[in-house]
Amino acid sequence: MEQEKTWGETPCRGSAARISVIIPVLDEEKNIATTVAALRPLKPDELLIVDGGSTDGTLEICNRLGVRVLSSPRGRGAQMNLGAKHASGDVLLFLHADTRLPDSVFHDIRSALADPSCIGGRFDVRLDGDRWMLRVIGAMINLRSRMTKIATGDQAIFVRREIFAAIGGYPNIPLMEDVAFSRALRPMGQVACLKSRVITSARRWEAEGVWRTIFKMWTLKLLYFAGVSPIKLKQYYANTR
Repeated sequence: MEQEKTWGETPCRGSAARISVIIPVLDEEKNIATTVAALRPLKPDELLIVDGGSTDGTLEICNRLGVRVLSSPRGRGAQMNLGAKHASGDVLLFLHADTRLPDSVFHDIRSALADPSCIGGRFDVRLDGDRWMLRVIGAMINLRSRMTKIATGDQAIFVRREIFAAIGGYPNIPLMEDVAFSRALRPMGQVACLKSRVITSARRWEAEGVWRTIFKMWTLKLLYFAGVSPIKLKQYYANTR
């Protein structure tokens, strides 16, 4: 593992801001090559993949593609924090390995952050797949997120580097780290809800059933907001890949 450094407090320079893309992975051999291939034409300023102990072909694929990989203890929060420590960008964009960014992603982020009051944001989401219910779910996620300013990791959360440092990064919890991070962001300034869409995999919805997954997701969030420990909640959350 590369030697760690502090996040630092590099100021964001508006349209000149450098954007680092950080992808936490764990056994993502089915998705990571496609994700990297989709990213390269967009020309990110920096791409960091943070592995949480994959035992499949993820690392071999990353090495073959020539992308920079960091090794981290398992857990998305810990992995994304490590990526942030090694990132050199003014803006940090956290991307799931099964999510594709819109072609306008970096223009959209820089445009949003041209407003000094904006500290970060997220994108609208569309679930891949042809089932009409998946389109409804995506629309519901976007509406809920726009109303609450709380995003999930599938929505490609981005944040100014100095704000990330100020709130201490992601909490090191096994579940709901994206929700907790979003809640910590809200008092810091304006959160942009961008209408351009990322496309994320519907694999969990398809594997476990749409209605069952809706019920599980809402139940987990309600229990979390009621104070149930993410450690306990993780026991009921399958790692579908």
